Amino acid sequence: MGKYKKVYLKKGKEQSLDRFHPWVFSGAVSYTDDGIDEGEVVSVIDNGGRYIGVGHFQVGSIAVRMLAFDDIEINDAYWRNSLACALAMRVSLGMVDNPCGNTYRLIHGEGDFMPGLVIDIYGKTAVMQAHSVGMHVSRNIISHELLSVMDGRVENVYYKSETTLPYKADLGQEDGFLYGGGNDNIATENGLKFYVDWLKGQKTGFFIDQRDNRSLLEQYSKGRKVLNMFCYTGGFSVYAMRGGASLVHSVDSSAKAIELTERNIGINFPNEQRHTAYCDDAFKFLEKSGDQYDLVILDPPAFAKHRTALHNALKGYTRLNAKALEKIRPGGILFTFSCSQVVTKDNFRNAVFTAAALIRRKVRILHQLHQPADHPINIYHPEGEYLKGLVLYVE
Repeated sequence: MGKYKKVYLKKGKEQSLDRFHPWVFSGAVSYTDDGIDEGEVVSVIDNGGRYIGVGHFQVGSIAVRMLAFDDIEINDAYWRNSLACALAMRVSLGMVDNPCGNTYRLIHGEGDFMPGLVIDIYGKTAVMQAHSVGMHVSRNIISHELLSVMDGRVENVYYKSETTLPYKADLGQEDGFLYGGGNDNIATENGLKFYVDWLKGQKTGFFIDQRDNRSLLEQYSKGRKVLNMFCYTGGFSVYAMRGGASLVHSVDSSAKAIELTERNIGINFPNEQRHTAYCDDAFKFLEKSGDQYDLVILDPPAFAKHRTALHNALKGYTRLNAKALEKIRPGGILFTFSCSQVVTKDNFRNAVFTAAALIRRKVRILHQLHQPADHPINIYHPEGEYLKGLVLYVE
């Protein structure tokens, strides 16, 4: 308890921590020891002097991200054990050394009891992303222990945190390789190949969290005319093609995304005539699309990243889904998603319900979708359930 500087809580503010919630909000802090640097490991003490645990200190609304609720030292062995536990879970799920795919998430922040850290595996390359100053400060030891724990499975570690670290911390961070290098950026998922743009792409370069949902879409694609809105790298489009879709149109407002989509279609289906990509605004494209599609995917970027934007986000989801429900052919299937953490399952479902009522079509829910097993939800941190999806049958 004496090794680290201390953060002292206000009276009654230890209750969420006693339920193992991993965040200490700034409003819960009474005072701190002097001279605590941002990103430093601190001990958390309640108002009565009781030791609660250790975590990373940070300036902002979340003052401490808890690393452990024990009196332990955050050293090499801690990082090695945390990484090994995460790997063991993925091994038990059959995601590691899988001949059909070499792409999975190894560390999912709070879901793997390592808040502020994301590590995605693309073949021999791990892409590491820090969302907290503490994880940034620890990046080198984490990557060193990662290579040890992965035991030859990973040769390169690319650090990609320019856009995810708190900008007020002014860390001057630049993305780049911590270990290794090279440009072998083709990953495999369920037997399909994808270019992963970890240099300039969104997140770590690919949306691994939709893997299971892409597989489900493949099962519904045979003979259908498919519209993939907000296509990004074209993941859903590639699966629809393999599923036997008669036509696939991919739409994104980003020219870079359209380029990646066309590359991914090409590497899996060379000289294929069923696919066309369009660089266009989603609402404008839907407005002029007519009723030719009987399978539509809506996978927009987060409409709300903060709770203050929730109301407008829900209006946006309603508007978008209403337009898709208006345009889809009778007997069509709509895959619709929200990846906004502040939008709950009920929020999202109500927004889609409102859209269906506005358009006055009969709609059935076929599936309720969520993030896959390599994006686990810490049972003490329900906020980690960020990906919501519905599969709808539209008469």
